[in-house]
Amino acid sequence: MNAYDEYMKGIVTPMRKELTNHGFKELLTAEEVNDHISKAEGTTVAVINSVCGCAAGLARPGVIEALNKTAAKPDHLVTVFAGQDKEATAQMRSYFEDVPPSSPSIAVLKDGKLAYIIPREKIEDHSVEDIRDHLVQALEQAAQ
Repeated sequence: MNAYDEYMKGIVTPMRKELTNHGFKELLTAEEVNDHISKAEGTTVAVINSVCGCAAGLARPGVIEALNKTAAKPDHLVTVFAGQDKEATAQMRSYFEDVPPSSPSIAVLKDGKLAYIIPREKIEDHSVEDIRDHLVQALEQAAQ
């Protein structure tokens, strides 16, 4: 591992843990993404994580608050990290290829198919409460 990779690993570790400490499973390879999607029954929340400020200050806190608030608990929580786990991120995005790539973003999948996505433009310049409520509504719709 070169010095840049080591530096970035140190920076992103707490950003990864913010989600994994709340029950998210990291999918680090394209194979792990395919394995999850092919077997996922029910609702999956997939967070495309990022080092940007809107991921740190808005997306991750909004997701965590939504999961604590909603009665429509998802069956699976997964995450890929844009810019770090490049193959896994590209593979996750391939399951919603009609949506322009953005990070951070929050996808709700039902039985492995995209049911709803909250792209970066619905995260950036919005409040944590807006993101929380947006995701709660998406989860409630997916549960019906």
